[in-house]
Amino acid sequence: MSQEPLVKETAERTAAVSFTELNARRLGPIRRYFRKHARAMDAVVVLVFLLLSLPNALILVVQDGSALGLAGVALSAAALVFRRDRPVAVLGFVALLDIPVSLVTDGAGSSGVATTFALYTVAVMYPMRWALIAGVAATVFSVGALFVLPVDLFAGAPGARWVLAGFVVMFLAIAVGIGVTVRRDRDHESKLREWAARNAELASAGERNRIAREMHDVVAHSLTVMVALSDGAAVVMKRDPERATAVLGELSGTGRTAIADMRRVLGVLRAEAASESREPLPASSSLAHLLDGFRAAGLPLRVTTSGPRLPEDPAFQLTVYRILQESLTNVLRYGKGVTLVDVSIARTADTVSLRVADDGRGAMGPAVSLGSGQGIAGMRERAAIYAGSVEFGLRQSGGWLVEVQLAVPDADGGQGNQRGKEEDDHAHRQPWTNHQDSARRRPAAVEDGLPAHPGG
Repeated sequence: MSQEPLVKETAERTAAVSFTELNARRLGPIRRYFRKHARAMDAVVVLVFLLLSLPNALILVVQDGSALGLAGVALSAAALVFRRDRPVAVLGFVALLDIPVSLVTDGAGSSGVATTFALYTVAVMYPMRWALIAGVAATVFSVGALFVLPVDLFAGAPGARWVLAGFVVMFLAIAVGIGVTVRRDRDHESKLREWAARNAELASAGERNRIAREMHDVVAHSLTVMVALSDGAAVVMKRDPERATAVLGELSGTGRTAIADMRRVLGVLRAEAASESREPLPASSSLAHLLDGFRAAGLPLRVTTSGPRLPEDPAFQLTVYRILQESLTNVLRYGKGVTLVDVSIARTADTVSLRVADDGRGAMGPAVSLGSGQGIAGMRERAAIYAGSVEFGLRQSGGWLVEVQLAVPDADGGQGNQRGKEEDDHAHRQPWTNHQDSARRRPAAVEDGLPAHPGG
């Protein structure tokens, strides 16, 4: 089964459950019960209609011995049972029934209350335009039932007919208004539920992409370095056992670091919602440690830095770390005949620029991908968070080039005084002292026979 429908279904179910809980608190226990038990509400409507209409029908039976009014009430009540299934048909039936019932009972019996309930149902279940049309039609029949009555019934009060007609119009208008309002509220709830489902689906997809990106960075980097180290250990095993032992130690350390990083990524999934950060920081978050690991794997690095130190924002530092990690992993994985990899980290007041360039032979682009193909996409996603860009391609002089621009979060826009800048530069450059290699210097592992790249 495809994962996308599963994610969508889970997101919709989660959003629906959350929204239902919130909506249930708003509705209250009585409304919530009738919302779940629609037929119970239908029974209540029929009961209310009988309570309002039966007294007049029974009085008519007692006084005149006529059961016609009682028959009209029974027919209207039976029709209301089906108001939810056939709202328009029920409305038409009770509205038409009002005229003959009024005639045969001389106005003592009526199905006007049933018309009100049926009109409300139509207004709830159909758009406003159709509700208004139904309201006008029902009003014509209900008011018409008054005006077909004999004139002598209103001889003592000639204006009573118009007063009754006004009340009929008012009650029918109220029924339409309440029905339209209820329909609008239900449509609003439905849209909120759909919005919650979409929001949950997007959040779920975003979280899955973020975790997949972290997993890719951890696994791809660590496995690539471990493959390079194991190949190098095999080369120098017979010639220099002590060196091979040291390389195997590096291999073991890289594996343990990978496990620690993996635990941090998985720990995000188990973390409480109240945790301060959801970004899984790597076990070895030091860039110096990262570059040492690549040197041990055989990459001849030359690192230069300029400008103030990187911002203290952990998420931003993680972005820089992961982008450099992915860029160097690609060089280690695909580069051929690499003798130098230039790594540049430069910061201005509001921008951090990263540059990774190697002098390998050939192009990495046409090579058969050894990974998931998500590395560049992940770099772009990370850079986009900080309004950045990622550019990559072949160098004219040979090799591969990756250039990244990142906007500094909450940049103050000012350089500060020159003294402060110089102090920052000095403090920032100090940890990198051990990483300033000469232009063509190869690391000891390469000189001892370790290959610069697995495929080199």
